[in-house]
Amino acid sequence: MDINATLFGQTIAMVVFVWFCMKYIWPPILSALEERQQQIEEGLAAADKSQEALVAAEAQADEIISEARQQATGILDQAHSRANEIVAEGKDAGVKERERQLTAAMAEIEQETNKAREELRGQVSAIAIASAEKILKREIDGTTHEDILGKLAQEI
Repeated sequence: MDINATLFGQTIAMVVFVWFCMKYIWPPILSALEERQQQIEEGLAAADKSQEALVAAEAQADEIISEARQQATGILDQAHSRANEIVAEGKDAGVKERERQLTAAMAEIEQETNKAREELRGQVSAIAIASAEKILKREIDGTTHEDILGKLAQEI
């Protein structure tokens, strides 16, 4: 291999070309690459943050759902207890009404019984007097009649 001026010229041209590239072309390319790398890092960091936010939001949503379920359970328990109270109040009212009607019916039966006894006493005394008149073949005067009816009513 012969070393000649062409080789030196090519070497100098290559050194100038490398220097020119290092001075003017390489820095913008490196800054563009660094910018792109930083954007990618920021994007990945944002994705990580959003993933963490998603996990936190899911946990918060689960907590809210759990609280809502507890509230719903509490409301249902209150509704059931209120319904049981209403049923118990209805039963108590029904028992009281039944007792009131039973008392009223017993009083009415007692009144009807007394009325029937009085009517029966009157009829029995009238029959007894009629029988006595037929037996005696005479009529008893009013005062005697009243005395006999009173005695008969007391005996009955």
